[in-house]
Amino acid sequence: MPAPADLGPARWPDLRLRIASAAVLVPVALLALWLGGALWAGLVVLAALGLAWEWVRLCGGDWRRWPGIAVPLAMLAALGLGLVGLWPAAWLLVGLGGLALAFRDGWLGFGLAYLGVAALALLGLRQAPGGAANVLFVLAIVWASDIGAYFAGRALGGPKLAPGISPNKTWSGAVGGLFAAVTVGLTVASAVGGLGKGWLIVAALAALLGIASQVGDLFESWLKRRYHVKDSSSLIPGHGGLLDRLDGVLAAAPIAALAVLVFGAGRVLWP
Repeated sequence: MPAPADLGPARWPDLRLRIASAAVLVPVALLALWLGGALWAGLVVLAALGLAWEWVRLCGGDWRRWPGIAVPLAMLAALGLGLVGLWPAAWLLVGLGGLALAFRDGWLGFGLAYLGVAALALLGLRQAPGGAANVLFVLAIVWASDIGAYFAGRALGGPKLAPGISPNKTWSGAVGGLFAAVTVGLTVASAVGGLGKGWLIVAALAALLGIASQVGDLFESWLKRRYHVKDSSSLIPGHGGLLDRLDGVLAAAPIAALAVLVFGAGRVLWP
């Protein structure tokens, strides 16, 4: 049985920088989420444009020229359609636009669909009844999964989860992240709306979102390995770029939006 990892300061070389960045970014996100409206929409639009810039750059394209410029422009247009309530057109734009762009560049086309769907999901979730609670649920689970995996993996070590994709990730970290996601999901749902008899559904949804968050993290690690880069950019000290920070949200938000369709608007957490 492998011994637990060393708990000394050398094991946490980036912890202080992570905490400092989170201390700035998390309150901004929560304030925008709480106030909603134009503030949340503006934050989503800015994040979407930053993600599009990073994606095009990562794929070796130029966001100022065709076809790279198509990714941010199409995402901006889709979010604009969503903001005025034309949701079918918004979804079609990122879906069909991504497919059309894929004929010119497969990864740029995939990026438009992948990032566009997540951005629209975050925008639509907040606009729906119960939207603030639903988005808070998603963000809290993604953050908990990331933090739980970080600390459990660094503290316990053990067998690698996917050494060919991300050598630092361990099975102990994955389990710790999943446990943290479910625990925090139940806590947030209980605090915001009460659990009642729906606690099993909440736990299952929290687990699903936690797993999605970790899959999104692994996918982004694979993508960086494919393009031989350490970080998607250097926009966020201690975290790299927006893709590095939002990889879990990009995978979890569409699932939460799908849950809204299944349970009905405002009933993601406690159907």
